[in-house]
Amino acid sequence: MKKLILCVSLLGFCNMTNAACLDLYNHQLTTLQGEKINLCDYQDKPILVVNTASKCGFTPQFDALETLYSKYKNNGLLVIGFPSNDFKQELADDKQIGDFCKLTYAVKFPMIKKSAVSGPNANAFYKQLAAKTGLAPSWNFFKYVILPGGQEVYAFSSDVKPDAAEILNKIKPKLK
Repeated sequence: MKKLILCVSLLGFCNMTNAACLDLYNHQLTTLQGEKINLCDYQDKPILVVNTASKCGFTPQFDALETLYSKYKNNGLLVIGFPSNDFKQELADDKQIGDFCKLTYAVKFPMIKKSAVSGPNANAFYKQLAAKTGLAPSWNFFKYVILPGGQEVYAFSSDVKPDAAEILNKIKPKLK
């Protein structure tokens, strides 16, 4: 009987933990290297989300993204890249993308496996971001800033650089 109560108690605790994760963050993502990221672990932190492509005129923004990540990751910022071929400028597979990002831009922030970020085939997370802001990516390096708790989500066009004042003014007050 004690074992049954313990099992039921543990199951209840697990359900309470999952219930505490807000819907926007309820995503398990896999990086280009196969590591798992549970966005629920980041719901109390600012997140900069960007759809990337290796062969785009905005690709040099990887430098600013990596600089932001390196500078503020210990203060709670998560920068997360989503490679996509929606605009026909991404490499063929995840290994090529990972090698390109590492060798060309020394990217250390998490890069998620290639997926669609716009239209009917967009991944579930991007569909939620588009619904929350009313804006879906119209090109590569479109950015979303998610503030802690997910109630405030802001969209930024590709030509807004990752270290632009309008992005930093949202993120910096939420850093620890």
